[in-house]
Amino acid sequence: MKDDKITYLTDVVLITCIVEAGRGDAVIQAAQAMGAAGALVYHARGIGPRERLGLLGIAIEAEKDVVSLLVASDYQEVVFEAVYRAADLDRPGAGLAYITPVERLATYIPREVLAQVSGQESGQ
Repeated sequence: MKDDKITYLTDVVLITCIVEAGRGDAVIQAAQAMGAAGALVYHARGIGPRERLGLLGIAIEAEKDVVSLLVASDYQEVVFEAVYRAADLDRPGAGLAYITPVERLATYIPREVLAQVSGQESGQ
C-alpha cells in the first residue's frame, strides 16, 4: 500500500509572463539561469489596446507565449527580474509579468530528498 501522507511545499510562487509568440524560450532560459527548475509554455491569443486598433481599424488577434514558472519564494525577486529583462518588458506592447503566491504545492518528492531536508531542518 502507498504511503498516504502528502508532502506540501508552501514557500512557492507562480511567476507568469505573457510575451509575443517566439519569446517564451528566451524567458525560460533567463529564468533557469537564475535557478528556476522548469517551466510550462503554452500559446494563447491576446487582445489588447494595440490589437484592437489593428490595420484600418480591424481587430488583429496577437499570438502570445504564456510562460508559467514555479519558483521558491526565496528566488522570486531574482527570477522575476531576469524574466522582465529577457522579455524586454520595458518596451511598449512587449507583454507583462506577475507573481502569484501559491498556497500549497504537492508533487512526488523522493524519500531521500525528504530525509535530507528533514535532517537539515532538525539541525542534523
